[in-house]
Amino acid sequence: MGLAKTDALTLKKITIPETQAVLILTVLTPVFEKSMAKVLDHITDELQKFIAAQQIFFVATAPLSATGHINLSPKGLDSFRILSPHQVAYLDLTGSGNETSAHLQENGRITFMFCALQGKPLILRLFGQGRTILPNSPDWNTVSPLFSSLPGTRQIFVAEIDRVQTSCGTGVPLFEYQQQREELVQWAAQKGEAGIQTYQQQKNRVSIDGLATPLASES
Repeated sequence: MGLAKTDALTLKKITIPETQAVLILTVLTPVFEKSMAKVLDHITDELQKFIAAQQIFFVATAPLSATGHINLSPKGLDSFRILSPHQVAYLDLTGSGNETSAHLQENGRITFMFCALQGKPLILRLFGQGRTILPNSPDWNTVSPLFSSLPGTRQIFVAEIDRVQTSCGTGVPLFEYQQQREELVQWAAQKGEAGIQTYQQQKNRVSIDGLATPLASES
């Protein structure tokens, strides 16, 4: 069935008069190419507005080992902040894994991705070097007030961005946003502060590849 549809489309394209086909390409090509990948040296005002409008973003990190596991996580809950055109931060809540923190402690590399799921298509990637700020860090009181206080807060990641890249995003489907999930926050509230600390010491001290996280040095 797929081949039949492809052949039908091909035949239809062939029947388009050459002058008309050239006109279509002349009109569409600049529009499409305008939305293709661009590399910037900072997060522009326009991109900052785009980030602020997104309900979800993705974080990717990896260990240096060729056999290590790359980590890719979706994030929500209004947890991302732009500190400057070259610096961002996000609030990290307690969960079963702590891969990002382990990878940043080893090599610092981090990539954030935002993609438009509504409206004009766009994919935005922020590449940089990140670090972990724990609640007992001297920087905590400076950065944490930028975020809402949520049960289960584990750490804040701050990243210096050295490459900003956009691409068209025309291959990303449209989705309708409903609401943020509440289960993670509710779970942390039920466990309580002492329960969360115990959980972190049991589950969040090392990565799945055995790399230590900053929590491993916590007593």
